[in-house]
Amino acid sequence: MTPHLPDVIREPDLPERVVIHEVGPRDGLQNESGVVPTEAKVEFVRRLARAGLGTIEVTSFVHPKWVPQLADAAQVFAAVRADPEVTASGRRLPVLVPNERGLDRALELGAEQIAVFGSATETFAARNLNRTVEASLAMFRPVVARATDAGVRTRGYLSMCWGDPWEGRVPLDRVVRVGKALLDMGCAQLSLGDTIGVATPGHVTALLTAFVEAGVPIETLAVHFHDSYGQALANTLAALRLGVTTVDASAGGLGGCPYAESATGNLATEDLVWMLHGLGIETGVHLGELVATSEWMADLLGRPSPSRAVQALAGRHVDAHGLVLPPKADGPNTEGPKADRPDTDRPNTD
Repeated sequence: MTPHLPDVIREPDLPERVVIHEVGPRDGLQNESGVVPTEAKVEFVRRLARAGLGTIEVTSFVHPKWVPQLADAAQVFAAVRADPEVTASGRRLPVLVPNERGLDRALELGAEQIAVFGSATETFAARNLNRTVEASLAMFRPVVARATDAGVRTRGYLSMCWGDPWEGRVPLDRVVRVGKALLDMGCAQLSLGDTIGVATPGHVTALLTAFVEAGVPIETLAVHFHDSYGQALANTLAALRLGVTTVDASAGGLGGCPYAESATGNLATEDLVWMLHGLGIETGVHLGELVATSEWMADLLGRPSPSRAVQALAGRHVDAHGLVLPPKADGPNTEGPKADRPDTDRPNTD
């Protein structure tokens, strides 16, 4: 018998549609030790767009000294912006900017959405931004103000919301205080990050509830889970039950954090789509196209994808009706240049 995609069983009170904020090209690739060619990064974005992702975070305008993988940010973003297939249908193409210099580069290239990246803990703020939490907030204020004046939407990322590898437990009220500061300065959305993947559903519920009790509308919050302990999908479901409708994910489960060694891969977009489609939640994503994209990228990187859905559907074809057909005789798509994988370990970017 031909297997199908999951049976659709709606759960009461879940959102009808979820926006997937795809972070693979930026957060997914930034921790790769081998340099992924510029043309492959552009093709990655193009394939994600074909798969129906409506928001694709393209790159980061951080100094190449800190993230060498993204040294070609300007070339990648310019190529993506010039591709009508990618820019069609009002697709959002945000970029990360660390400071006003990064904002200048993004605005020069026509960015319409940006993101700033803060920390709920002092140790990670020092390691990631070379500043205290308060000094980093002070650095972001003119960035957000200038972006808002230019008609550019700003998203705020907040890392270490559920735990820190150096400081351990992070008090809920501290996360709420720093998160509210990002929203109060003008960020349109706040993405709460479980950077090292230690959150559990009850902890997710407690933090989101604390934000709501502090007067933050749930619709302004997004969640960004790493799957270090296999909790990312369970944590996502807990957030959906409280009304969150934007979830960050990375195609193929790519990613980590170069400044937190215990941070493993992001929630895989394919695993998320499988769960959401089974719950009858619309995403606009074609799972078959997405799986093929992650197979292609995994081959380029020279290792299998950690995504369970990609592993289950590898080499198969998921058609428009949800039928999962047998593996292709010629195996997964291996088109594209191999990433340059140096013999040495990745450079220390601390």
